[in-house]
Amino acid sequence: MRQILSVSRRTDIPAFYMPWFMAQVARGRVDVVNPYNRKVRQVAVSPQRFHAMVFWSKDFGPFLKERCGERLQDMGYHLFFNFTVNSRSRLIEPKVPDLNLRFEQLRQLCLRFGAASVQWRFDPICHFITPAGRTGTNLDDFEAISAVAGECGIRSCTTSFMDHYRKIERRARGALSFVEPPAAEKTSVLLEMERSLSPLGIHLVLCCENQLLERLPKGSTIRPGACISSRRVMAVHGGRVSLRQDVGQRKASGCGCTISVDVGSYCLHPCHHNCLFCYANPACDQLDRANRSPQGHRGHQ
Repeated sequence: MRQILSVSRRTDIPAFYMPWFMAQVARGRVDVVNPYNRKVRQVAVSPQRFHAMVFWSKDFGPFLKERCGERLQDMGYHLFFNFTVNSRSRLIEPKVPDLNLRFEQLRQLCLRFGAASVQWRFDPICHFITPAGRTGTNLDDFEAISAVAGECGIRSCTTSFMDHYRKIERRARGALSFVEPPAAEKTSVLLEMERSLSPLGIHLVLCCENQLLERLPKGSTIRPGACISSRRVMAVHGGRVSLRQDVGQRKASGCGCTISVDVGSYCLHPCHHNCLFCYANPACDQLDRANRSPQGHRGHQ
C-alpha cells in the first residue's frame, strides 16, 4: 500500500529548501535525519512507493516560481498543500512574506492544482501581552484571509491554540509575553471563527484540541481534523493509500493524521521565518545557541 510523503512538519521546505528536495527526488532517495538520535536513513522515493506529497509552508513563492509542482506531477506524484496563513503582523511572524503576496500564492495554488488540494491552516491562535501592557491576538486579519480563501474555493480551515514551551518564552522575551486564555475564552473564539466562516462555505476543524471539542455546544459544526488525511487525498486524487493512523503524532490530544514519512530536519533545515511561537527549531534559535556557547562568543569578539 502506497503512503504519503510529508514535506515537511519540521521546517518550511517549499520556502527555503526546494532545490535540495528536488535534487533528492531526482536521485530517487532522500536522506532523513531522526530528530531524536540524529541517525540518518535513506528513504527511497518513487511514485510506486508514495502516492502523494503533502507540502507545508507559509511561503509557496519559490515553489510556484520554479514550477516545482508541475515538475513533480510530470514525475507521477499527486500533490496536496497545507498553507498556513495567519496575519499580516510582523510582531510574532517577523519574516513571512507580505499578506497580499500570500493571497496571490493561495490563488495560484488553487488555480494550478485545484482548491480541493489546498488546505488553509490558521495555526496557531496566539494570545499575548506587549511590553506596553496591551493585550492582543493574531486574529485581526482572520476575516480578510477567510474572504480570500472562500473566493478561491477553499472549504476547510484548520486551527489550534498555541502550545506553551519554555524555549518559546525565551525566544519571545523582550518582544511580548504569550498568555494562556481560559478554556471558556478559547471556546468563545472558536465559535466566533465558526460564525465568520459559515457564510463562506468554509468548515472549521481543530488540530489536537480534544478538550475544547468536548466543550462546544451541540449545534456546532466544528470537528476534529487531520492535516494529513489519506481519505481526503484519495477523495481528490483517487488511488489507494494506507489508512493507518500516525502513532508518532499526538493521538491522545486529537491528532487524526494518517501515516506519512516526513523528510525535513530540525538541525539541517532550520526555518528562517523565525516565528516566535514555533515549537520546532527556527534559525534564530540556532544562532542564539551558537552565541551562548563558548565557541560562539569567541566568534563574535
